[in-house]
Amino acid sequence: MAVKFGIIAALAALTSLSASAQEPVVGVADPESLFQDSDPALHRNKQAALHIMRELLQCNQWDRAGEWLTDQYLQHNPNASSGLAGVVYYFTQVMKREPIKDCDVLTTEIVAVMADDDYVTVLWPRTYPNPRKPGETYSTSWFDTWRFVDGKADEHWDPATIAPPAN
Repeated sequence: MAVKFGIIAALAALTSLSASAQEPVVGVADPESLFQDSDPALHRNKQAALHIMRELLQCNQWDRAGEWLTDQYLQHNPNASSGLAGVVYYFTQVMKREPIKDCDVLTTEIVAVMADDDYVTVLWPRTYPNPRKPGETYSTSWFDTWRFVDGKADEHWDPATIAPPAN
């Protein structure tokens, strides 16, 4: 019985140690350079993903969303409706994002951009409050994946969960 408790204590100590020894997720120095590809089709899709990341998600220029999203735009984030109008409504009315006019360089940290066929995935760092250690934060990653049709995003996935109700 003592051996079993010793093993459990050792595993708990290792788990605690590994949780505090986590490596931070860090973006590259020039994030826009990741949105290039020698294949013309992949390059076009990566460039559209760059515009989504820069003009829409970073600069909140949602009046331009039709340039990079289809009218159908299938949304797998449970907080926003599908369709171009649904995602624009989410960011402008629900999230109340204000457009930034002079915003022509991607400053969002990006770790990697991967493209395969009609899909582009962008991986980026996120920092959150540590629920186990009040006053501290932890580093993790987020991803957005889009499926492109004729140079526009037609479908989207990310790891979002349902947001809690507003106070």
